[in-house]
Amino acid sequence: MKDELLEVQTQLSYQDDSLQQLNDVVTRQQGEIDSLRREVDFLKDKLRELITNLREADADNVPPPHY
Repeated sequence: MKDELLEVQTQLSYQDDSLQQLNDVVTRQQGEIDSLRREVDFLKDKLRELITNLREADADNVPPPHY
């Protein structure tokens, strides 16, 4: 019985370690996801700005009606 209890405690210890490692990975990945989301939002804003500027530039370069 004592050996069985020791085996269960050992397994529990390994499981706790594995769980902590998984938690560390998930936490790190969530940080990376948050960072990538901020970068994507920044790039979307820049793209919208670029599209707006291009549309304004095209509107300024309209040929005369008789062209």
